[in-house]
Amino acid sequence: MTGQLAVVAFGGQPVLPWLRLLRPGFRHCFVAVQDGEAWLVLDPLAHRLHLARGVAASAASLAAHYRAQGLVALVVPVLEPPHRSAPLAPFTCVEAVKRVLGLHAWRIWTPYQLFRALKKKSLDFCQ
Repeated sequence: MTGQLAVVAFGGQPVLPWLRLLRPGFRHCFVAVQDGEAWLVLDPLAHRLHLARGVAASAASLAAHYRAQGLVALVVPVLEPPHRSAPLAPFTCVEAVKRVLGLHAWRIWTPYQLFRALKKKSLDFCQ
């Protein structure tokens, strides 16, 4: 582990037709990574990567903020990935979040699968 924390949020409306195939409430995901004084937020959208710098807050309060917006949010550790290439996969929101978290898991393709895998590693127990 790197000692860094991340908050992964799940939600999303089906703005693209094929997103309707995914589980409601788990059609999109994004990640905020703790950077000392602030949070760096990476929101991988279909048409661009949105980067933002959030205000200083605890991981629990950031997760609570996302939950208040109707999202599901988990506080998880950022892992030190193995020193080899990550498995090849289409570039989706899930793949972007997995790369930020250092998670090499080729069987995780959907936001809900990512949620289930991260829930086991979650450091925040009031989801």
